[in-house]
Amino acid sequence: MLTAGEVKMCVFTGSRADYGPLVPVIRRLARDPEVDLRILVSGGHLLREQGNTVDAIEGDGLTVAERIEVVLAGDSPVAVAKSIGLGVLGYADAFARIAPDVLCVLGDRYEALAAALAALPRNVLIVHFGGGQLTLGSADDRIRHALSQLAHLHFVFAEEDRVRLLGMGIDEGTVHNAGRINIDAELTAHLPDRRAVERRLGVRLRAPSFAVTFHPVTEKPEETSRALAALLSVLRTYDHGTVVFTAPNVDHGSHAITEAVARFVANHPDLATFVPSLGQHGYLGLIRHCDVVIGNSSSGLLEAPVVGTPTVNIGSRQDGRPRAASVFDCAGTPGGIRAAIESALAHGTRHDHQGVAVPTGEDIDRSVIEVIKRAWRERCSATKEE
Repeated sequence: MLTAGEVKMCVFTGSRADYGPLVPVIRRLARDPEVDLRILVSGGHLLREQGNTVDAIEGDGLTVAERIEVVLAGDSPVAVAKSIGLGVLGYADAFARIAPDVLCVLGDRYEALAAALAALPRNVLIVHFGGGQLTLGSADDRIRHALSQLAHLHFVFAEEDRVRLLGMGIDEGTVHNAGRINIDAELTAHLPDRRAVERRLGVRLRAPSFAVTFHPVTEKPEETSRALAALLSVLRTYDHGTVVFTAPNVDHGSHAITEAVARFVANHPDLATFVPSLGQHGYLGLIRHCDVVIGNSSSGLLEAPVVGTPTVNIGSRQDGRPRAASVFDCAGTPGGIRAAIESALAHGTRHDHQGVAVPTGEDIDRSVIEVIKRAWRERCSATKEE
C-alpha cells in the first residue's frame, strides 16, 4: 500500500494524437490519492497553427505542470532533428524540476522519443502505451519501436501487438494488453449532437459531409504531394456537400499540406472549412455526424469505426494496421479516391455500434493504474534489497 502522493507520475503529451488516447488514464491518475500527477505538455499543443490545444487540456480540468516548447518554425528534416534535440534538453530540465518516479508516453511521435531519452539517465520507470503496432508508411513506425525498447513497462492495444513486442525481445512479464483505452471513455460520455457540431464549426453539414485529415507521408514524401493533389481535385467535385479539414501533425512536409488546404478553403468557401483542432470530444462528435472520414490518419482506422462512420484511407501511411470492414483503402489517385468515397457513401453510417466491441473504460483504466503502481513498488523493493 502506497501513502498519499507517494509515487510521482509524469504524463507526457506532445499533440492531440497522444492526449486523446491517454485522457481516461490521466483522469484516473488525477483522482488516485496515492499518485502525485504531473502533466508535461509540449510539441503541437503549444502551436497556434495546431489550435493551442493545451487550452483544451486545461479545459478538461487538468493542471499542466510544465510547458516545453521544442518545435522550430520550419518543417524540414533538419528542423525536425533539431526539435528532437531541443526536446531532450528541455525535457531534461523539466524532469530535474519534477523529479518523476514514472514517465508515461504514448505512441510514436518524435517528441515522446525525446522525452524518453531525457528520462532514461534518471532511472525513471518509463511506461509506453501503444507499442507493437505497425505503420509501415511512416517514420513513426521506427520511433514507436525505439520507444518500446526504451520502456520498462508496456500497455498494448491488441493481442497481435503484444506478440509483436515479444518478438522484438521485450520481456513477456512487462507487456500487458490494455485493450482500447482510447475510445471507451469518450463513448460513455455524451458526444455533441449535430447542431452543436455545426455551431462550433460555423457551417452546416450538408450531405455528403466529409471530415478530412491528411498527414505527411514521411517515408515517401513524393506520395504526400501527389495524393493530396488528387484528393483536393476529387473533393471539389462534391460542391453541394461539406468538407471539414483538420490540421496535419507537426512533421516534415506539414507546412505544404496546410498551405494547400488553406488555398482550397479560400477558393471554395461554400464547400470547405478548416479547423486546427476540435479536441478529442469535439473531433469524435464531428466524425460521428459526418458521412465519411477521409485521409491517412490513424483516427480513420481507430476512432471512426467505433462511432460508426466509414473511412477512406489513402495511400501507404497506415500500412500494417488492422482494418474494420468500414475502412476503404485506396491509392492516392483521383480514380482510386473517388471510387473509395462512393463505396464509403454506399456503405453508410452505423451508429448503433453493431459488431463493435466496446470495453468498459473504468475497469481497463483501473487495471492499468494498478499495474503501474505494482511495477513501481517492485522496483522500490528491488532497490532496497541491493
